Amino acid sequence: MVCSSLGLDEYEIYISARGMTAANDSVLRAMEDYPGDIAGLCYACPAHLQASLREIERCVARGPMIGIKLWIDARATDPRTEEIARAAVALGVPILQHAFYKANGNFTHESTPADVAALAASLPGLRIHMAHMNGAGCRGIADIAPFPNVWVDTSGSDPESGILDYALRALGHERILFGSDAPGRSFGVQLGKVLGTSMSDTARAAILGGNAARLYGLSGPGGNR
Repeated sequence: MVCSSLGLDEYEIYISARGMTAANDSVLRAMEDYPGDIAGLCYACPAHLQASLREIERCVARGPMIGIKLWIDARATDPRTEEIARAAVALGVPILQHAFYKANGNFTHESTPADVAALAASLPGLRIHMAHMNGAGCRGIADIAPFPNVWVDTSGSDPESGILDYALRALGHERILFGSDAPGRSFGVQLGKVLGTSMSDTARAAILGGNAARLYGLSGPGGNR
């Protein structure tokens, strides 16, 4: 499992720098407790830029984590986000960027898929894992389709027929990852999106694990690098 933490007790929308560090510590402990089964992403908050760069150095450059998680305290087009993205490029790791199109409006600093597309265009060497296909919808899939350095996962919102079919046509199965959204959603609900959509066995295997293994540099059933 590729995991990150957004806070010890809840999803903290605007977390403190200390809380960010504590969240990363919890993932590091989980990696120690379940070696080979959990691969961690370093939670970084552009609003705490210098603290985030220190966390990336601690957890990724000098630590065991395999990527960087960005949530909603700054949009993907924010210059501070770009600085974190450049650190990811330098380290050769992907970023997992939350993105959504909400019917009732996004949070003030919450990225849309169009923001992710803009970041991808500005840094073509950056590999971006955009979360929440069902939250992005067909509009969001179309936003990122021209950028081969962006992948999207199947998490976000409730199952809705047709969205994964559209993504397969627009992106191809090689750019789609399985996303659980746990613990906010059940694994069964998210698996249903993939298992209930018609595709080849090759495509299904890629979405359910192979693509993530390649993107994050993982190998073997336990996810060892």
